[in-house]
Amino acid sequence: MEDSRSRAPNFASVTVHESAYVDMPVRIGKGTKIWHFSHVLQNTVIGENCVLGQNVVVGPDVTIGNQVKIQNNVSVYKGVTLEDDVFCGPSCVFTNVNNPRANIERKDEFRSTLVKRGASIGANATIVCGHTLGEYCFVAAGSVVATDVPDYALMVGVPAKRVGWVSRAGMKLDKDLVCPHDGSQYQLNDCGTLEFVGGKPE
Repeated sequence: MEDSRSRAPNFASVTVHESAYVDMPVRIGKGTKIWHFSHVLQNTVIGENCVLGQNVVVGPDVTIGNQVKIQNNVSVYKGVTLEDDVFCGPSCVFTNVNNPRANIERKDEFRSTLVKRGASIGANATIVCGHTLGEYCFVAAGSVVATDVPDYALMVGVPAKRVGWVSRAGMKLDKDLVCPHDGSQYQLNDCGTLEFVGGKPE
Protein backbone atom coordinates (compact mmCIF):
# COMPACT_ATOMS: atom_id res chain seq x y z
CA MET A 1 0.00 0.00 0.00
CA GLU A 2 1.43 3.35 -1.03
CA ASP A 3 2.14 5.80 1.79
CA SER A 4 0.36 9.14 1.24
CA ARG A 5 3.08 10.93 3.20
CA SER A 6 6.22 12.00 1.38
CA ARG A 7 9.40 13.60 2.63
CA ALA A 8 10.14 15.31 -0.68
CA PRO A 9 7.13 15.29 -3.03
CA ASN A 10 7.70 16.36 -6.60
CA PHE A 11 5.90 19.68 -7.01
CA ALA A 12 6.86 21.78 -10.01
CA SER A 13 8.72 24.96 -9.03
CA VAL A 14 8.27 24.27 -5.29
CA THR A 15 11.11 23.80 -2.78
CA VAL A 16 10.47 21.19 -0.08
CA HIS A 17 13.36 20.45 2.26
CA GLU A 18 14.23 16.76 2.56
CA SER A 19 13.38 16.80 6.27
CA ALA A 20 9.83 18.14 5.68
CA TYR A 21 6.69 16.01 5.37
CA VAL A 22 3.80 16.66 2.98
CA ASP A 23 0.66 14.55 3.32
CA MET A 24 -1.27 14.14 0.08
CA PRO A 25 -3.53 15.43 -1.27
CA VAL A 26 -2.43 19.07 -1.03
CA ARG A 27 -2.02 21.96 -3.46
CA ILE A 28 1.10 24.11 -3.32
CA GLY A 29 1.68 27.06 -5.63
CA LYS A 30 4.83 27.69 -7.63
CA GLY A 31 7.72 29.45 -5.94
CA THR A 32 6.73 28.32 -2.45
CA LYS A 33 9.45 27.11 -0.08
CA ILE A 34 8.91 24.68 2.81
CA TRP A 35 11.87 24.38 5.12
CA HIS A 36 13.37 22.05 7.75
CA PHE A 37 11.15 19.75 9.83
CA SER A 38 7.90 21.31 8.64
CA HIS A 39 4.70 19.34 8.06
CA VAL A 40 1.87 20.10 5.63
CA LEU A 41 -1.20 17.98 6.37
CA GLN A 42 -3.74 16.74 3.85
CA ASN A 43 -6.34 18.86 2.05
CA THR A 44 -4.31 22.01 2.61
CA VAL A 45 -3.99 24.68 -0.08
CA ILE A 46 -0.89 26.92 -0.10
CA GLY A 47 -0.56 29.72 -2.64
CA GLU A 48 2.37 30.93 -4.70
CA ASN A 49 5.66 32.36 -3.42
CA CYS A 50 5.03 31.50 0.22
CA VAL A 51 7.73 30.71 2.77
CA LEU A 52 7.20 28.21 5.59
CA GLY A 53 10.13 28.36 7.99
CA GLN A 54 11.57 25.67 10.21
CA ASN A 55 9.20 23.51 12.27
CA VAL A 56 5.98 24.89 10.79
CA VAL A 57 2.82 22.77 10.85
CA VAL A 58 -0.08 23.61 8.52
CA GLY A 59 -3.41 21.82 8.30
CA PRO A 60 -5.33 19.74 7.74
CA ASP A 61 -7.91 21.59 5.64
CA VAL A 62 -6.17 24.97 5.85
CA THR A 63 -6.09 27.61 3.10
CA ILE A 64 -3.12 29.97 2.75
CA GLY A 65 -2.95 32.70 0.12
CA ASN A 66 -0.08 33.96 -2.01
CA GLN A 67 3.14 35.51 -0.71
CA VAL A 68 2.52 34.47 2.89
CA LYS A 69 5.50 34.23 5.24
CA ILE A 70 5.24 31.90 8.23
CA GLN A 71 8.29 32.05 10.46
CA ASN A 72 9.75 29.25 12.60
CA ASN A 73 7.70 27.25 15.13
CA VAL A 74 4.19 28.24 14.01
CA SER A 75 1.22 25.86 13.80
CA VAL A 76 -1.68 26.87 11.53
CA TYR A 77 -4.53 24.62 12.61
CA LYS A 78 -7.76 23.59 10.93
CA GLY A 79 -10.14 26.54 11.05
CA VAL A 80 -7.46 29.15 10.34
CA THR A 81 -7.36 30.94 6.97
CA LEU A 82 -4.52 33.24 5.92
CA GLU A 83 -5.16 35.54 2.97
CA ASP A 84 -2.49 36.96 0.63
CA ASP A 85 0.59 38.74 2.01
CA VAL A 86 0.10 37.71 5.65
CA PHE A 87 3.16 37.62 7.92
CA CYS A 88 3.27 35.27 10.93
CA GLY A 89 6.19 36.00 13.24
CA PRO A 90 8.26 33.33 15.01
CA SER A 91 6.36 31.19 17.50
CA CYS A 92 3.07 33.06 17.14
CA VAL A 93 0.12 30.92 18.23
CA PHE A 94 -3.27 30.11 16.70
CA THR A 95 -5.98 28.19 18.55
CA ASN A 96 -9.16 26.55 17.30
CA VAL A 97 -11.09 25.57 20.47
CA ASN A 98 -11.99 27.92 23.31
CA ASN A 99 -12.16 25.38 26.13
CA PRO A 100 -9.92 22.40 25.28
CA ARG A 101 -9.62 19.34 27.49
CA ALA A 102 -7.25 16.44 26.96
CA ASN A 103 -9.96 13.84 27.61
CA ILE A 104 -12.87 15.46 25.70
CA GLU A 105 -13.12 15.42 21.91
CA ARG A 106 -14.22 18.85 20.69
CA LYS A 107 -13.54 18.84 16.94
CA ASP A 108 -17.18 19.77 16.32
CA GLU A 109 -16.58 22.95 18.35
CA PHE A 110 -13.71 24.33 16.24
CA ARG A 111 -14.05 28.08 15.73
CA SER A 112 -12.68 29.74 12.63
CA THR A 113 -10.04 32.47 12.47
CA LEU A 114 -9.61 34.67 9.40
CA VAL A 115 -6.43 36.69 8.90
CA LYS A 116 -7.04 39.12 6.08
CA ARG A 117 -4.72 40.38 3.37
CA GLY A 118 -1.51 42.07 4.45
CA ALA A 119 -1.89 41.51 8.20
CA SER A 120 1.22 41.04 10.35
CA ILE A 121 1.36 39.02 13.56
CA GLY A 122 4.40 39.58 15.76
CA ALA A 123 6.60 36.98 17.43
CA ASN A 124 4.99 35.05 20.29
CA ALA A 125 1.60 36.72 19.81
CA THR A 126 -1.47 34.57 20.49
CA ILE A 127 -4.63 34.70 18.37
CA VAL A 128 -7.63 33.31 20.23
CA CYS A 129 -9.93 31.47 17.81
CA GLY A 130 -13.22 32.78 16.49
CA HIS A 131 -12.01 36.21 15.40
CA THR A 132 -11.10 38.12 12.25
CA LEU A 133 -7.90 40.12 11.85
CA GLY A 134 -8.50 42.96 9.40
CA GLU A 135 -6.50 43.90 6.34
CA TYR A 136 -3.00 45.25 7.01
CA CYS A 137 -3.47 45.23 10.78
CA PHE A 138 -0.38 44.83 12.94
CA VAL A 139 -0.35 42.70 16.11
CA ALA A 140 2.63 43.53 18.29
CA ALA A 141 4.97 40.82 19.60
CA GLY A 142 3.67 39.03 22.67
CA SER A 143 0.12 40.38 22.39
CA VAL A 144 -3.00 38.27 22.96
CA VAL A 145 -5.83 38.96 20.52
CA ALA A 146 -9.25 37.98 21.87
CA THR A 147 -11.49 40.24 19.74
CA ASP A 148 -11.97 41.10 16.10
CA VAL A 149 -9.31 43.49 14.80
CA PRO A 150 -10.17 46.38 12.43
CA ASP A 151 -8.32 46.99 9.17
CA TYR A 152 -5.02 48.85 9.70
CA ALA A 153 -5.26 48.63 13.51
CA LEU A 154 -2.12 48.53 15.66
CA MET A 155 -2.86 46.06 18.46
CA VAL A 156 -0.71 45.88 21.60
CA GLY A 157 -0.91 44.18 24.98
CA VAL A 158 -2.62 41.42 26.96
CA PRO A 159 -5.42 41.49 26.07
CA ALA A 160 -4.56 43.37 22.89
CA LYS A 161 -6.07 46.82 22.43
CA ARG A 162 -5.86 49.23 19.54
CA VAL A 163 -3.26 51.89 20.26
CA GLY A 164 -3.10 53.45 16.82
CA TRP A 165 -3.22 52.83 13.07
CA VAL A 166 -0.63 51.53 10.61
CA SER A 167 -0.19 51.94 6.88
CA ARG A 168 0.03 49.17 4.31
CA ALA A 169 3.80 49.46 4.74
CA GLY A 170 3.43 48.67 8.45
CA MET A 171 4.35 52.17 9.65
CA LYS A 172 2.55 53.81 12.55
CA LEU A 173 0.45 56.73 11.34
CA ASP A 174 0.42 60.19 12.91
CA LYS A 175 -2.64 62.41 13.09
CA ASP A 176 -2.29 63.38 9.42
CA LEU A 177 -2.79 59.69 8.50
CA VAL A 178 -0.01 59.84 5.90
CA CYS A 179 2.50 56.99 5.80
CA PRO A 180 6.01 58.30 6.58
CA HIS A 181 7.54 55.55 4.45
CA ASP A 182 5.77 55.91 1.11
CA GLY A 183 3.36 58.86 1.40
CA SER A 184 0.21 56.76 1.05
CA GLN A 185 -2.88 58.42 2.53
CA TYR A 186 -5.68 57.15 4.76
CA GLN A 187 -8.86 58.46 6.33
CA LEU A 188 -11.29 57.53 9.08
CA ASN A 189 -14.68 56.48 7.73
CA ASP A 190 -18.11 56.98 9.30
CA CYS A 191 -17.68 53.76 11.28
CA GLY A 192 -14.54 55.09 12.94
CA THR A 193 -12.23 52.66 11.14
CA LEU A 194 -9.42 53.44 8.75
CA GLU A 195 -9.48 53.11 4.98
CA PHE A 196 -6.92 53.58 2.24
CA VAL A 197 -7.38 56.76 0.18
CA GLY A 198 -4.53 56.63 -2.27
CA GLY A 199 -0.82 56.79 -2.80
CA LYS A 200 1.97 54.47 -3.75
CA PRO A 201 1.20 50.92 -2.56
CA GLU A 202 -0.85 48.28 -4.30
